[in-house]
Amino acid sequence: MLSIKSYAKINIALNVVDKLDSGYHTLDSVIVPLELHDTILISVLKSSADTYVTIDDFSLGVIDYNVATFAIEKFAAKYGIDKKFRVFIHKVIPMQAGLGGGSSNAAFVMKGVNQLLKLNVSSEELKELAISLGADVPFFVDCVPSRMQGIGEVLTPINIKNNYHVLIVKPKAGLSTKEIFDKSDEMTLNTCNIDKVIEALETGNDEMLAENINNSLTKPAVELLPEIDKIINTLKGFGLNIVGMTGSGSAVFALSTNAKLLKKIELELEDTYKVCLTKILK
Repeated sequence: MLSIKSYAKINIALNVVDKLDSGYHTLDSVIVPLELHDTILISVLKSSADTYVTIDDFSLGVIDYNVATFAIEKFAAKYGIDKKFRVFIHKVIPMQAGLGGGSSNAAFVMKGVNQLLKLNVSSEELKELAISLGADVPFFVDCVPSRMQGIGEVLTPINIKNNYHVLIVKPKAGLSTKEIFDKSDEMTLNTCNIDKVIEALETGNDEMLAENINNSLTKPAVELLPEIDKIINTLKGFGLNIVGMTGSGSAVFALSTNAKLLKKIELELEDTYKVCLTKILK
């Protein structure tokens, strides 16, 4: 049996660039992995006609779609694998939060099967397969701070100077990615200068970072769930400057090198929201 960590992510900045005829949206985003993770156990079934994927978080009711299952099926078909697997996913990453839990599970399940069977499939090959599973899935193959462009297939690693702690605050309600993008198609979206965001991260300039981060999807998300705006303003009211929504929401993050301050805020908010304190993985 193989045990692996399946990490979460946040989008420090995200621009929606265009909508393609295929319905996909092209993005330009700064995306970073977090220490916050699910745990995946994978074993080979000696005599079974099926692969079984079990998730232990039923907070959203019956789960009828699990991208990890499709990841194994696609991986097995691509590389002619006739073995079946038992996969157990212990969920810690909140769902419908913009933290990439499902995409992460898909990538790490493929990486796990690759490792378990000693197939030596390269990262580049895994990323090519991953793009058919979702825009965030290729990012989790290498799982390093990156600029993500296109439909998720163009990844450029970046350096982060400061050791940021991350406070995640999620309202009880989640948001559907499809619903957010549909809403965004009806609106004029805000964008930011991604080059300046990367420069701020690489030079450790918190003031420049705070001034330049933005997520194009915040506007449609707030329209559907106004509580997101309330959380952003609450965090800023505590004196935090680097605050934003991740992905298509509904989770909001705050970055700071002051872990004690974030811990204090976490304790103040934990009765109202789902909160967790973590760090950026470099």
